[in-house]
Amino acid sequence: MERRIFIERSILGSAGACLLPFFFNSCHNKIPVFTTNKKIIIIGAGIAGLGAAKFLDDRGVDVTVLEAQKKVGGRLRTNRSLGIPFDEGASWIHGPKGGNPIMTLADKAGVQTFLTSDDSVEVFDIGGGRYDSAVLVDAEKKFNKILNDLRGDRDSSFATTFLDSYPQYASDRLWMYMLSAYLEFDTGADIADLSSLDFYDDESFPGDDLIVTNGYDRIANYLSRDLNVILESKVNSISYNNSRIKIITDNDEYNADLVLVAVPLGVLKRNSIQFQPGLPSETQKAIDNLDMGSVNKFFCLWDKAFWNTDLQYIGYTSNVKGEFNYFLNLKKFVPANALMTFAFGNYSVETESMDDSEVMHAIMANLETIYGDNIPYPKQFLRTKWSSNEFTFGSYSFCANGSRSSDFDVFKKSVNNRIFFAGEHTSRDYRGTVHGAYLSGIREAKKIIDVLSI
Repeated sequence: MERRIFIERSILGSAGACLLPFFFNSCHNKIPVFTTNKKIIIIGAGIAGLGAAKFLDDRGVDVTVLEAQKKVGGRLRTNRSLGIPFDEGASWIHGPKGGNPIMTLADKAGVQTFLTSDDSVEVFDIGGGRYDSAVLVDAEKKFNKILNDLRGDRDSSFATTFLDSYPQYASDRLWMYMLSAYLEFDTGADIADLSSLDFYDDESFPGDDLIVTNGYDRIANYLSRDLNVILESKVNSISYNNSRIKIITDNDEYNADLVLVAVPLGVLKRNSIQFQPGLPSETQKAIDNLDMGSVNKFFCLWDKAFWNTDLQYIGYTSNVKGEFNYFLNLKKFVPANALMTFAFGNYSVETESMDDSEVMHAIMANLETIYGDNIPYPKQFLRTKWSSNEFTFGSYSFCANGSRSSDFDVFKKSVNNRIFFAGEHTSRDYRGTVHGAYLSGIREAKKIIDVLSI
């Protein structure tokens, strides 16, 4: 799904504009080797942590990466158990033009992509009838205008502000579909939790989105080559009140001079890592204010396709917001009769308490409405549970009701030039994106170099 389909934004925010020249100049010029005896530990081997680690390692800095899981990548996670790459987390390269650094990494990592077309879609109602394309175009134009114009206040959620302003859409399935499959997908949030003030004030790179076809984990694997990454090392505490920082994991104890914390916002919100002393009040407040959304994916594989395989997407205006209302036709770019569908918002969280048979029944009920009762159940099925995953506690961050987008900026401030933060939740301009996470890692790695140079 193209990020920021409807909202026109400038290509780069001020933070990105300052960072990118540094990043690209360092790529094209000879990398200077930095000599130091300081020890750096990075917590989290997602793309933010790996990007920072490679940046520092290339410059001669001693870096150790501690990763709680059995493999690198974090939310760049590819499941190949059925012989077909199923990206459980990130799937798209959002905005591949204008200097998006993920394109350079994808090329080096051997990533293959397919150009998506959000216009290649048919949308069906609960009676099985297909919406006329002119109706969809008109609705999306109105949707675009409303999202551009709508601004609430800090204490009012998007849902409240929207429905107060446009009560006629409260029971309109097409509008609930757009709010879910477009806005909730894009932000990761349920509209009842999303800020009505700063829901769409971030930035984007230009160009139609690309979907990765042979596994997003290739980028993580590429970045981690030759790095000192210690897997299955879940960090429990970070003590930084002495001359050296002490990190205690399930298995060992480490000491460092500087630490970069590159774990998801959900992990910080659950206090999975104890900081001693506690984090500054401003940092803790930002952690409390912002939130993690839920977008879950469901991979279904059949012996034979029964849908229009020329389409990229199939929409369904369900009576339940967020309930398997959007299907991606994987047969467009992989040799498999497969669909991937999604659950968004509060319904996405609800699916995590449903067993596989309940989920499959709900998915098939929607497909049967469109294609008839005689279609078969899939022969293979895979799913995600991001909100209950102890290493993420959600899919990606969003500006929650009661917060401001300035809360994302708080993480750019280090704690006494000793504790640094990276991850998509630390990028105001590119939150919720792979490139936002990666650029945040480069941003903090540069700060670490500056501190080491003092």
